[in-house]
Amino acid sequence: MTELNIILPLFFRIMLAGVLGAMIGAERDISHKNAGLRTSSLIAIGSCLFTILSIESTVNGDNFRIAAQIVSGVGFIGAGVMFKSEHAVRGLTTATEIWLVAAIGMAVGMGFELLAFMVTIFAIAIIVLLKPLSSFLETLGKNEE
Repeated sequence: MTELNIILPLFFRIMLAGVLGAMIGAERDISHKNAGLRTSSLIAIGSCLFTILSIESTVNGDNFRIAAQIVSGVGFIGAGVMFKSEHAVRGLTTATEIWLVAAIGMAVGMGFELLAFMVTIFAIAIIVLLKPLSSFLETLGKNEE
């Protein structure tokens, strides 16, 4: 088997992760939020690549050490986008989106492409469809104060 036969399927996984990340990031760009199209795409690609490298470079059967560090690293990035003001914390949805996009990239890297696609569609539906309800509930809460 040639090196190209090994690399191409893995590269297609990385491309798919980038596309799925971009799908979530596009909504963020449309809503004028942080971590949009490019950021989400790159997080998914990076997570996918690290996961593939983790699986392909198994040492003593411990092939999830690198993958576990993705979660820590992405948590650090997510913490950096959150801001606390006197009355609110901003950036929670962005931080959560970063975390989710990394998980989607990891799923693709592990070979769960269909699951990653389904989660992406479900996440976009949640982000888009629950936004009006969330706004309504915020308005309702402000009226009660």
